[in-house]
Amino acid sequence: MPPIFFYFIGTVTGGASSAMSGGQGTPLTVVAEDPGFLKEQIELRLLANDFETVWVDSLETTDGARKPDRTLTFAAGLSDKVLAGESAVATFDTQANSLTRQFEEIRIQRALYTVLADIVVAESSSNALSGDALNALNEAPRVWQLEVSTAGQRKELPRGFQQAIPGILVMFTIIVLLTSGGTMLVQERNSGLLRRLASAPISRTEVIAGKWEGRMILAAIQVTFALLVGTLLFDMDWGPNLAAVFVVLAAWAGFCASAGLWLGTVARTEAQAGGLGVLVANLLAALGGCWWPIEVTPEWMQFIQKLVPTGWTMDALHKLISFQAGPMSVVPNVLLLLAAAMVFGVVAARRFQYE
Repeated sequence: MPPIFFYFIGTVTGGASSAMSGGQGTPLTVVAEDPGFLKEQIELRLLANDFETVWVDSLETTDGARKPDRTLTFAAGLSDKVLAGESAVATFDTQANSLTRQFEEIRIQRALYTVLADIVVAESSSNALSGDALNALNEAPRVWQLEVSTAGQRKELPRGFQQAIPGILVMFTIIVLLTSGGTMLVQERNSGLLRRLASAPISRTEVIAGKWEGRMILAAIQVTFALLVGTLLFDMDWGPNLAAVFVVLAAWAGFCASAGLWLGTVARTEAQAGGLGVLVANLLAALGGCWWPIEVTPEWMQFIQKLVPTGWTMDALHKLISFQAGPMSVVPNVLLLLAAAMVFGVVAARRFQYE
């Protein structure tokens, strides 16, 4: 199930903010019949606003043909109309959602108004508007220079596989450990296997430690499988501090092992262990930010994330993977997970019964 969730959730959420990321250019089909010398200037300004243009004379769609997602259409003979002083209308059509549409419209308007300003300046400078006049304007030295420097490292919200893979990994680890881990202990108690251990020459502490180690092995298999699938199939980048990621996941596995052992001491039937495990795991996953970036939620949910173990784990993974913080930044998260694992382990040991 985890690889299916990786693919589905990562694919669905991966393109939600791509148009506003400022990275790869946005594809744009420009429909213009005989645009003339203004084509190069318009293409230059659209490129400056992160559009990758494809120019066509006309937009011909046949049955079954897919219409471009974004089209910018000019009237025929664009340059001739501008030289004649006639109105040149541009029409922009996009299939993006409302928020992305507004952002694209702003960039289109900025590009076209810049072309209009270029036309005015080129015509006033050379007394005749032409391609050579626009090229001379582009090559002219700028009187004003804008110096831009970063005020700090930019933090982009995790999305796509960067959010889905760590989140689903954390969620499925606790689901597996709470359900199967707790159910196995109830099954062993009801079937009399624990009574046999009581008569064996091993101490109570050794029995509990063995049960905890068995659940740690189960968690290690789950985490290792998720790491391999995420890396090999989805090209997941785990950040520059992979060792710190392993430490966080090991602390998380330790907590899940203790929590699964505790649930096995609380539940009286296998159905109770399975039902409580699924309910608690999904609740913690939602509150901890496993399903979505916690940064997009209201402040009260961000506050709750700081109180639950899934939130400590996801916060640490985001620091290391998405924000590329140093290993020392996740020390408090690891200590909290270890403390919680110890508390649940001690409570489970005190409640542990052979029958």
